[in-house]
Amino acid sequence: MEQSVNMGAAEAGKGQSLLGRLIRMRETGLIVIILALFIGMSFASPYFLTWVNIRAMTMAFAVEGIVVVGMTVLLISGGIDLSVGSVTALAGVIAGWLFLQGIDPWVASAIAIFACTAIGSFMGFFTTRVGLHHFIVSLAIMVIARGICLLGTGGRPIGLYTLPPEFKFIGQGSIGPIPVVIIIFFVVVIAADFLLRRTTMFRKVFYTGSNEKAAAYSGIRTKKVVFLTTTLCSALCGFAGIIYMARFGSAQPTFGLGMELNVIAAAVIGGASLNGGSGSIFGAILGTVLLSVVSSSLALLDVSVYWQDIIRGSILLAAVTIDHYLNKKRR
Repeated sequence: MEQSVNMGAAEAGKGQSLLGRLIRMRETGLIVIILALFIGMSFASPYFLTWVNIRAMTMAFAVEGIVVVGMTVLLISGGIDLSVGSVTALAGVIAGWLFLQGIDPWVASAIAIFACTAIGSFMGFFTTRVGLHHFIVSLAIMVIARGICLLGTGGRPIGLYTLPPEFKFIGQGSIGPIPVVIIIFFVVVIAADFLLRRTTMFRKVFYTGSNEKAAAYSGIRTKKVVFLTTTLCSALCGFAGIIYMARFGSAQPTFGLGMELNVIAAAVIGGASLNGGSGSIFGAILGTVLLSVVSSSLALLDVSVYWQDIIRGSILLAAVTIDHYLNKKRR
């Protein structure tokens, strides 16, 4: 009898512990906020819960969400990249220009992604070998990449009206009711989340971001980890730029202006620390969804574009403030 009582108490304690962990999880709070916004907007606007609006929201954050994955991994390792918007635009410009020169669009896209990966390696070199801070290096690359986009196009969009249908399919096609862009997005998210949670190599990213010196003393090649995460972030930017080009059939030299704000905000809202060492892909994607829902809601409520920028900036400031206090509490 006593044994059964003890087992029951243990199971109750375990259940309460699990419930407590769920309540304390950052992701749980985000899910509650997103659901509350969905419920509120369903009453505020009859168009919010329509399939057309839901599809538009998911299509809008799918390309940006791929960049968020790369930024999250980089933030966990202790880095940051301000050039993501410019590098994403550059991928489309390179691939579009090569296609107009007669190169197959798949080959042109591969070259563009390779070029963006090389840019990430370049930033990784200056960060790990020269010893410059990620902020300064990525800021310089942001300006340089955007300048190349504008110089190569004369500031005008590149129309790619003759792209073959099979290439456009990755950006405009659907499998059943689900757009291919969203399927690609989920594949990238699931793969990245699995690698971060289950593989030894990607666990080193957390150790490096938490305490780089301690990780180095334990035998982890921290400079290599930072180099690879910086390269990965730029490679995913290149991939996202190609999907954008296929979706709209053009290469926009001004695409991605301000993307770094949205991407960093989404990752930090989802739990990625600006000090490194913490974060999750699932949380970052929830942050992306939250920002997308807020943007869609403001547009449907006919809120001024200028107010939308103020609100997004305020959300970022709130997220960074929360992150600061959480880090302070952990210390």
